[in-house]
Amino acid sequence: MPPSSAVELRGVTKRFPGVIANNDISLVFEPGQVHALLGENGAGKSTLISMLAGMQQPDEGTLFVDGKPVKLSSPRHALNMGIGTVYQHTLLVKSLTVLENLMLGSNWWQRYDKAATLARFEELSGILNAKIDPEAMVGRLALGEQQQVEIMRALWHGEKVLILDEPTSMLTPQGAQELFQIVRRIRDHGVAVIFITHKLREAHALADQVSVLRLGKVVGHLTHEEMQNLSQEDVVDQIVGMMFGAPPTEEDRQVAGSEQHAIATRNKAGHADEQVALKDAVTLGERGECPLRGATLSIGKGEVLGVAGVDGNGQKHLAEALAGQRELSDGQLLIDGENVTRGDVVSRRIAGVRYITDERLGEGTAGTHSVATNLLLKEIGTQPFWTRFGIAKWGLIHRSARTAITDHDIRTPSEKAPIASLSGGNIQKALLARELSPDAKLIVFNKPTYGLDLQNTKLARARIRDGAGSETASILVISNELDELIETCDRIAVMSNGKITGVVENKPGAEEEIGRLMIDEAAAA
Repeated sequence: MPPSSAVELRGVTKRFPGVIANNDISLVFEPGQVHALLGENGAGKSTLISMLAGMQQPDEGTLFVDGKPVKLSSPRHALNMGIGTVYQHTLLVKSLTVLENLMLGSNWWQRYDKAATLARFEELSGILNAKIDPEAMVGRLALGEQQQVEIMRALWHGEKVLILDEPTSMLTPQGAQELFQIVRRIRDHGVAVIFITHKLREAHALADQVSVLRLGKVVGHLTHEEMQNLSQEDVVDQIVGMMFGAPPTEEDRQVAGSEQHAIATRNKAGHADEQVALKDAVTLGERGECPLRGATLSIGKGEVLGVAGVDGNGQKHLAEALAGQRELSDGQLLIDGENVTRGDVVSRRIAGVRYITDERLGEGTAGTHSVATNLLLKEIGTQPFWTRFGIAKWGLIHRSARTAITDHDIRTPSEKAPIASLSGGNIQKALLARELSPDAKLIVFNKPTYGLDLQNTKLARARIRDGAGSETASILVISNELDELIETCDRIAVMSNGKITGVVENKPGAEEEIGRLMIDEAAAA
């Protein structure tokens, strides 16, 4: 008689200094079912997945695979046991072919058997219904095709368990639907799929079961029968209640995706007054990057302009060029009619440019430095926090930081804690505290809610809708979340291959029009 579970956790606990990341967790993941794993940032999902992937071992409790207790001592061991993981960010080597990527990690002493490799490739292609050239360079594949290769890599050594960590975060709505079809085909071949997402609408659409984590514990579960019989709104209401221990609000339902997103309704009277103009902007890119190739856009005073498009089409260059982090090789940037094209980060900041990057650690903050230092990272050496001779006034710096921590609800042990020790949502709050000010003229948000949980997503979107602390700032929002742009922006531009290929007024039907533009541009490319 076959085991009823593909993988199981019994009484699993994992501790880190000062934190119990997973506390006595027991879960069963069954063959042929999609099991959604939900929870806010810091709920313990990442730690649990790292143990299933063999990256960490539990301090207490036992893991079972096919009903037998195992100790997954390494990622290779987990793969050999048939447990594959697809992470948010691609791990593929873009300069290698599809087959070469699939063979990475194989035993070095074994001779490469191309015929057997091609046979396995064709077998998985049939399961996924994928039509990919095995000799194609991965860097030349579309993002959706790269994700199919990632799934193949995860299933290469066996087809027992597939872990998908926020798999739709980089996809268009159409790409997400294609992924859902692939996941259903994998499920129907008897694979246990563990699906991690912050989008509750996706959980309802795809999952056979749902488990919710909060503060390291399993706090709720929806069975296969309940998922079949409950409406999307009821599922979202129950999940949000489990997450927060309170009934969901109307805004909770919109952010979670159980209801039609409210279209941004803002006063557009002043939007005819152009405040920011980027004209025929061109940048130089390294190998594998998509530079700007004549990008042109205009933002009115007090307007929120969104930028939609498949990730990797020049959005990063656009944000960095506006912030002064990347030089324009051609074109112009005008703010209030003043040519600031040649300005660097400091001069752009003086001109009123503020930038909230998507890379919160590394680019946005210095992880080993304190919260207090990071809140003044772009003011270091300037008065009033430093003397004329460059001596830091630490008393004033720490008092200012404590005020910002209180005002922006930054959850940290103290202003002296390393910012890297904070959760993603709290690092984002620190960035907002540092960058937003009433005198800002251009505020650039790059993926403002990427990887954030429901509560922090609500906070970030509310800041954008409210004008990000300035009644007259021009705001640019770059996002892979189309519903986010619909909820927060006045107009939405579509970006493809380093150019702005169309601009859509935010009104009923805008989502379909934007989706068509994205598909048409992808086909043309």
